[in-house]
Amino acid sequence: MSDFGPLSFSVPEPAGRPGDEPDFSYLDVPKAGAVRKPKIDVDPREIKDMARTMIRVLNRDGEPVGQWADPIDDDILLHGLKSMLRTRAFDERMMKLQRQGKTSFYMKCTGEEAIAVGQQLALAKGDMNFPTYRQQGLLLCQDYPLEKMICQILSNAKDPLHGRQLPIMYSSKEHGFYTISGNLGTQYIHAVGWAMASAIKGDTKIATAWIGDGSTAENDFHAALVNASVYKPPVVLNIVNNQWAISSFQGIAGGDAATFAERAHGYGIPSLRVDGNDFIAVYNVSKWAVERARRNLGPTLIEWVTYRVAPHSTSDDPSKYRPRKESDAWPLGDPVLRLKNYLINEGKWSEERHVQSEAEFEAEVRLATKEAEKHGVMGEGSSARDIFEDVYKEMPPHLREQRQKLGV
Repeated sequence: MSDFGPLSFSVPEPAGRPGDEPDFSYLDVPKAGAVRKPKIDVDPREIKDMARTMIRVLNRDGEPVGQWADPIDDDILLHGLKSMLRTRAFDERMMKLQRQGKTSFYMKCTGEEAIAVGQQLALAKGDMNFPTYRQQGLLLCQDYPLEKMICQILSNAKDPLHGRQLPIMYSSKEHGFYTISGNLGTQYIHAVGWAMASAIKGDTKIATAWIGDGSTAENDFHAALVNASVYKPPVVLNIVNNQWAISSFQGIAGGDAATFAERAHGYGIPSLRVDGNDFIAVYNVSKWAVERARRNLGPTLIEWVTYRVAPHSTSDDPSKYRPRKESDAWPLGDPVLRLKNYLINEGKWSEERHVQSEAEFEAEVRLATKEAEKHGVMGEGSSARDIFEDVYKEMPPHLREQRQKLGV
């Protein structure tokens, strides 16, 4: 007979279920400006505490405070705000397309716009992002053609990927946007390898890796950290903690036991935890991490704390697994409104300009959508021959036979 009782294990429970009151008491939100800014070549062991706290710059009055409140050019701030508005307008229009049956699938990034836009503006041309499916802001704040982006969502005759990817899995080498993988986590190890290759070539370009909180449980995440720790390539490792991985809350991926930023400690990689809804914090922390990479100081891991306001995708209904008003209770607010209020306080923006910009971006996206639809919508405009092309250098006999039978 055993002296011990039956064995058991623990299953983490979210703070709230449908019908409950939203509860973010698990999230410790420090005052803006409370977290120090370390020197660029800091020893990772000296900043372990920065993986548990949260870097914040904009206070409740919309004022930038603290050591991370470095001045930012007005052009960058205005570009950032407009890009977030453009991204939000794009998301809304693409969601309508899906509801109209013109595309099969879409994923919004509402509430997370500052992270992708802020980091992209801290990068240089030629740097390569290895994104997931919620970083459309990386493209939308650059000069990527809007009509081409929509054609890819519609999988039509002008889709640059010829319908071979899910609608939201963009790809553009010239815009530093590596092809998104549906097997989440793979891009993390790819980014580390690409950064190593850039260094081997003696180039000046760095890489950025992107992953969500849920996908940090994937093996590729840890494989990437091992290689980043050993070889110290010029890469920024981003974790977007938006609290939910489809219907699984962040605790299922280990977010209750420790912060996601703390995972870097076991690999000797410096890590920071940041308010992802604070554009100024996002830009300045990204700039710091990017400079570390360019100075050959190795990788930096950043956990961006944010909230997924929208459903996981058009196939999801979040009311089935979280409190209905949870997004309203999110303590870090709306990234668009926070930057807007700051710029208005500084006299660099106004309510009138904001309303006008919203209308302009809605019109821009609407017009681009109409042009894209001329080339076909889901099930129209594409050709069956695309199934066979660009797969093999020389098409094998069985594929030639299949193509002949289809008459394409």
